[in-house]
Amino acid sequence: MSVDPNLLDDLEWRGLLAHTTDRDALRAALSEGSVRFYVGFDPTAPSLHMGNLVQLVTARRLQAAGHTPFALVGGATGMIGDPKEAGERMLNSLDTVKDWTERVRAQVEPFLSFEGGNAATMVNNYDWTSTLSTIDFLREIGKHFPVNRMLARDVVRSRLEAGISYTEFSYVLLQSMDFLQLFRQHGVTLQFGGSDQWGNLTGGVELIRRADGGKAHAFATPLVTKADGTKYGKTEGGALWLDPGMLSPYAFHQFWLNAEDEKIGELLRTFTFLTREELEALEARHAEKPFLREAQKVLADEVTTLVHGEAETAQAKAAAEALFGGGDITTLSSDTLAAALTEAGAIDLDAGGGIPGVIDLLTLTGLATSKGEARRTVAEGGVYVNNVRIEDADHVPSSSDLVAGSWLVLRRGKKRFAGVRMR
Repeated sequence: MSVDPNLLDDLEWRGLLAHTTDRDALRAALSEGSVRFYVGFDPTAPSLHMGNLVQLVTARRLQAAGHTPFALVGGATGMIGDPKEAGERMLNSLDTVKDWTERVRAQVEPFLSFEGGNAATMVNNYDWTSTLSTIDFLREIGKHFPVNRMLARDVVRSRLEAGISYTEFSYVLLQSMDFLQLFRQHGVTLQFGGSDQWGNLTGGVELIRRADGGKAHAFATPLVTKADGTKYGKTEGGALWLDPGMLSPYAFHQFWLNAEDEKIGELLRTFTFLTREELEALEARHAEKPFLREAQKVLADEVTTLVHGEAETAQAKAAAEALFGGGDITTLSSDTLAAALTEAGAIDLDAGGGIPGVIDLLTLTGLATSKGEARRTVAEGGVYVNNVRIEDADHVPSSSDLVAGSWLVLRRGKKRFAGVRMR
């Protein structure tokens, strides 16, 4: 199968190569023919997140360039979890990990093609780990791992004083065994992951060399950080989850829309499939007129469409436009409206008590600190209900004003708004 000889150059230009094993050997392998590669995802949570998204889009890039993906969902390694600097992980039950494994598998599948000459394959390391005896594991895998090498890993070294369990200390053996298994059974010769996984990636390469005398490759993508160097992946509500039930497509779209100017070029190169020419032209326009936030809008649309689809992206954009006064709120789906208003701040009221007047609504939602302030804001023309300006301070919305059967959208000025749900 023909492959793109410029793949490594493109990955490098996009800033996706933090570390590699022998660069020249890797380039030669990627140029000679379709390389079988794997990337793994541990189900240590019910959803993948922004950090995993880097690996998903990188896997898609490799497949688009002609290489053959093996996507591994770690039903076994997810029972343990890679060591974290913060401390020991809580071990989840087998039933929980099985459920999360299926959820993660469903999230991975849409990013790859399972047809054609370089069709993707899904694998689960529980299949070859669950029946392995301790003696066989120690003889066949543990024998090839010098303890001093394991102690040299940054995360292990940082945990030694506070303490690290043998379970987490041994994680590198399990991930390395995965690479050996895929090398033996499927001819997989390349693994990649985040730069925090570099010790595990090279552990697999070394195990293949020691156990089978084989040649394998690895590369790591850099961790995506904010302009101040702190980690991305957090919103006010928690991690930037890919599951729409854990983070709404509206909130997801808003996250990318608010990307820092200093990071916008890096984020576009990492997470979108726009060409180098398209990205350089977009970055030039952004540098000239950053206040238009064109780059952020393109980033938000591209990534939300990639993860949630065109329809959800359109709903997220319509919601933002409607909530800030530029569109028709009644066209929004109840799910999108609820998600957007929950992000902004929403309260629930008992419908049995009737709908309060606009002055009470402003104070109940916190858009005004007192009834006097609320009345002055109405008099100044700065209060809207469902994007309709309210001129009468004694106005009481009716049930016919409820959007999607239960919602009122209150706005003060151009940018402050809140939701009221009548239950």
